[in-house]
Amino acid sequence: MDVVGFTVGPVQENAWLVSNDGRGVLVDPGEEAERLQREIAEREVKVEAILITHCHFDHVGAVAAMARHTGAPVYCPAGEVKILENINDYVRWPGFGPFEPYSPEHAVNGGDTLELAGLTFDVISTPGHSPDHVTYATGNAILSGDVLFQGSVGRTDLPGSDHATLMRSIATLLDTLPDETHVLPGHMGPTTLGAERATNPFLRELAAR
Repeated sequence: MDVVGFTVGPVQENAWLVSNDGRGVLVDPGEEAERLQREIAEREVKVEAILITHCHFDHVGAVAAMARHTGAPVYCPAGEVKILENINDYVRWPGFGPFEPYSPEHAVNGGDTLELAGLTFDVISTPGHSPDHVTYATGNAILSGDVLFQGSVGRTDLPGSDHATLMRSIATLLDTLPDETHVLPGHMGPTTLGAERATNPFLRELAAR
C-alpha cells in the first residue's frame, strides 16, 4: 500500500491518495482540483473511489470536480449527505467558496467495510468535530479527518460539534487500535496513536482513565 498526502487550500487541508498497484482511493479532496489531478496522473494511479471523512468545506471543496474527472463514486457519511448536497448553505465564513455541491453515490456508516481498489477500509464512527464524522482504517493506518492531530484534536466550537462526543470517539480509536497505528490527519503532519497517547496534552483526561 502506498500513501501520499497533498496539503491544499487556504486552511492547509490534507487530501490523501491511498493506492495499490496503480489503483487508488482519494480521501477528502478539499481544494485545488487541477493540482490533485496532475499529481495523480504523474503517479499513474487510477482513482476508483473518493472517500469523505466529514463535510466541512475544506474537506469537500474539490469533490465534485474530482468525481467528474475520475468517474469515481463518492462515499459520504450518511448523516452529512445533505451538507455535501447543499455545501454553500454551510459555509459561514466570508472569503470562502462558492463550492460545487455533489450528491454522493454511496452513504457510509460506522461498522461498514468497504472493498475498494484492492484495499479494505473499515468505517469507524467518530463524531464530535462534526455530527457524523467517520474515520477510515486500512492496513496499519487510519485516515482520521479532523478527529485527532499531532499534538491536538478537532475543534468543537462549530455547529454540530461536541467536545465530550469527540473525546469518546478518540477513546474508541485508542482502545481498539494498536499504538503503532499511523494517523493520517486532515491537517498538520502524520503521527501515531501511541505518540498521541503519550504526548498529546488534549488526551490527558483519557490517559487518566
